[in-house]
Amino acid sequence: MIALFWAAVRFQVAHVWQSVNDLMVLVTMPLFTVAFLAVLVESGREDLAPYAIVGSGAMSLWSMAVNISGGTIEGDRRNGVLEAAVATPAPLVVVLLGRITAVTVISQLGLVESALVAWLGFGITIEMHHPLIFLLTVACNTVAVVGTATALAGVFVLGRWALTLKSSLTYPFYVLGGAVVPVTFLPEWLQPLTRVVFLSWSAQLLRDCLSPAAVRDVPARLAVLLVLGAAAFAVGLWVIERILRRLRAQGTVGYA
Repeated sequence: MIALFWAAVRFQVAHVWQSVNDLMVLVTMPLFTVAFLAVLVESGREDLAPYAIVGSGAMSLWSMAVNISGGTIEGDRRNGVLEAAVATPAPLVVVLLGRITAVTVISQLGLVESALVAWLGFGITIEMHHPLIFLLTVACNTVAVVGTATALAGVFVLGRWALTLKSSLTYPFYVLGGAVVPVTFLPEWLQPLTRVVFLSWSAQLLRDCLSPAAVRDVPARLAVLLVLGAAAFAVGLWVIERILRRLRAQGTVGYA
């Protein structure tokens, strides 16, 4: 299983680096950083630069999770590859997990890009006050992204409306996840909904790591990230198994 997982990782890395469309998020996302930072600098609020940097990084992470990781099975089905994948003895879930993990790790480059844009374009240097907590947050956030993308992969394979669904899951989640503005600025009736969106926890934790103040409730907040990721992964496994069982029974693994 471990060898299969790493084979899937290598395959997806090679595929992503050869696909312009898959890397387009990393090309366009720095432009969001420029826009956010320009507004803050012109407003005299350079102290809020971490919000722009973390926000852009979170947006690239979620966008790649939705468009690439979440659409892995749907893309294989559309390209006529899913039939062969299902017919092989290799567990499809392990292959899917390796491919999603590869994309998730690559998407972390969005945060590095945002920091470089701030430094090169605006002369703003971000100081890391809590590096250990930052690394733990990135690791737990990766688990949450992988779990959520697995759940999305199962949903997207249900039909041809996957492209529409993927488009509708970007900007609303940027808001609910606190990528654009902190969730505390959202209407009170909407704030409870943000608690089930893992980005709302990871984005705020990452911002806290860039602040000199002590980061509060770190174990509990990291635990929430892991629980949300594990819950989404469990849902994804259940959905994928049921869908594949139905597709095999109906003979509709690929599109007619």
